[in-house]
Amino acid sequence: MASYLITGSSRGLGLALVSRLIALPASQVATVFATSRQDQPSANLKEIIDRSAGRVAHVQLNTTDQLSIKSAVQQVERQLQGRGLDVLINNAGVQPMTQGGVETMDNLTDAFSINVNATHEVCRAFLPLLRKGQRKVISNISTALGSIAMATPYLARTSPAYNITKAALNMLTKQYALNLEKEEFTVFCLSPGWLQTDMGGSGADLSSEEGAVAVLDLIQNANHRETNGRFLNIHVPGWEHAKGFNRYDGKEIPW
Repeated sequence: MASYLITGSSRGLGLALVSRLIALPASQVATVFATSRQDQPSANLKEIIDRSAGRVAHVQLNTTDQLSIKSAVQQVERQLQGRGLDVLINNAGVQPMTQGGVETMDNLTDAFSINVNATHEVCRAFLPLLRKGQRKVISNISTALGSIAMATPYLARTSPAYNITKAALNMLTKQYALNLEKEEFTVFCLSPGWLQTDMGGSGADLSSEEGAVAVLDLIQNANHRETNGRFLNIHVPGWEHAKGFNRYDGKEIPW
């Protein structure tokens, strides 16, 4: 009976992950801590909480605020009642757009604060609870746009700050994976694909529900020996050899 904490759960992929998790048996998923910056859950998240039979708890968490992070840790610790946290999914992030490319980029500092530094602060704050968990999994939601090796095909994108900070997130993930290796943690980053969310837009490849299924398949099958320190793509049947840049083949993404 695993426990999960997901940042950025009020909408998009985070919300879909919460919904998918409680569709699984309680014998697999005991508790889901769904976090958001707001004091109260969004209407969609509240609906999931109300039908979860107590398996989903809302946690107010502003990932860029140290006091908010500390308060969230204390709340989760109380509700776990001596048990550990099994899985941390760092999903919260921003994708600021820049018309004109990197030369006109003026949003890098804010993007770093949310996409990189906030993830670091959340990771280290929840490490004591994760150390007490059975699975010891940290999954950071990244993107193929953060791959340096694949930067040329994505040059036309108008999100340089997003691409840069996700590349930095990948290195942050690798550092945690190396530092926690001896404790048999599983720390990895994954690309959830181009999803039909507020961030991805309605013309994206996959629904948030499809993305959530594929993301959780990776997370639930993750293990220290095979997954720690890797950068993985989701697998969606039928997308392995799709035309264009986006192929969801379940393989490792080049750094």
